Amino acid sequence: MVAIVVLCLVARQSRAGEQAGVRKQFLLNGQFMTGSGDQPDDWRTEAWVESPSAVAYRWTPPVPGGQGMVEIENLQANDARWQQTIALAPGWYHFTAEIRTENVPTSHVGATISVMEDGIMSRDIHGTTEWTPVGFYLRVGPHGADIDVAMRLGGYGSLDTGRAFFRNASVVRMPGLPLGAFPAFDLEQIRRAMTPAPTGSPISLVATMLALLLLAGWGWRAFGREPPSVSRAEARRTRAKESRRR
Repeated sequence: MVAIVVLCLVARQSRAGEQAGVRKQFLLNGQFMTGSGDQPDDWRTEAWVESPSAVAYRWTPPVPGGQGMVEIENLQANDARWQQTIALAPGWYHFTAEIRTENVPTSHVGATISVMEDGIMSRDIHGTTEWTPVGFYLRVGPHGADIDVAMRLGGYGSLDTGRAFFRNASVVRMPGLPLGAFPAFDLEQIRRAMTPAPTGSPISLVATMLALLLLAGWGWRAFGREPPSVSRAEARRTRAKESRRR
């Protein structure tokens, strides 16, 4: 009885929070509040060229009353990111962050918040800018998904240089896709498009397998046993010729 009462209170508080506009943050340490050295908790780094001469990562702890931030400096053309893996249930999600850049060229993909799959990203920030809010919407299919969220400078096949700063990163669930929301992506459709479809129907595959088995059986009967009688007759004639020669 006590357990039932507790569960009812938790559910009631959850509904009250949703009605009040409180949304769960799925990123851990999304405001980069905790960590040690140059490493914020719950985040890892990754790059196309992972070398101290190619990229530098920095974490700035929060000042009193503020929040922290992370930095990427691509010393040479690169695709580098602060990255975190999260598990999401089915539904729509809003991915957001604030980005500031210094000397990021416009010829390649700039600084974004991204999902590490086939172009899922916010608009990219170039040049030298003040803090700019960016984001995108993502639908997760009925089976849920594990995804890698990245604070990123550069992109796949589009390496860039410069410095990018990130703060206030978040992933929150939405009741649906807001009217006019852009950009918006469907993770299930993207993953399906990236998976090659099998060729042929199951019936045709079974028929092909049966035909191969029948062909193999015929070959064993035709060639796996001793030679046919004609071949034996020819062998006798050959032996008789050899005897006459002797």
